[in-house]
Amino acid sequence: MSINVGVLSIQGDVEENILSAKAAIDELKIDGKVAEVKTPDEISSLDGLIIPGGESTTIGALSLVNGSLKVMKDKIENGMPVLGICAGMIMLSKTASDRVIGTTNQPLLDILDITLERNSFGRQKESFEASISLDSIDIPKFNGVFIRAPSVSGVGSDIEVLSKLDEKIVAVKKGNVIGTSFHPELTQDISLHKYFVSLVQQQAN
Repeated sequence: MSINVGVLSIQGDVEENILSAKAAIDELKIDGKVAEVKTPDEISSLDGLIIPGGESTTIGALSLVNGSLKVMKDKIENGMPVLGICAGMIMLSKTASDRVIGTTNQPLLDILDITLERNSFGRQKESFEASISLDSIDIPKFNGVFIRAPSVSGVGSDIEVLSKLDEKIVAVKKGNVIGTSFHPELTQDISLHKYFVSLVQQQAN
């Protein structure tokens, strides 16, 4: 069975995620395609979705306006695997606050029961890379690229912590939903995209 993976293309690192997901599909020798998606109809046909890094407030607001936010939420709650990266993880959370401005009232998918702080590691000029591990999903070493990254300070009982950096949670999982503070699409390592694509294939079969 062919899988259909979409990258939400409202704003953010769309092309980089398309290339990483395509490389993952090729390396795993899976029959599948990866495409930009934006509309409710495009999202409805997906087997898996990547919500890329970018500006979470903009992504949420535009998704709300065009009706795709509700379709995404329905699909995710019915088991569709999702990889939320940086802003994408913020989008998946129940609440979001900013280190500077406090609680934000941005549109969210309300999927992950996590306490999340935007820009937790500082602003754009304080971007950095760090080696992290995601041992529970068999990725012992990964180069995390952190750009205006959020972090998670608290998790609900149904959330699995995948990785920490300096005691801050930087990757979480709930069933088929994965959220990362860092940008896996900005490295040559496609192991996280491969793990996600494998989830999509398992769910589709």
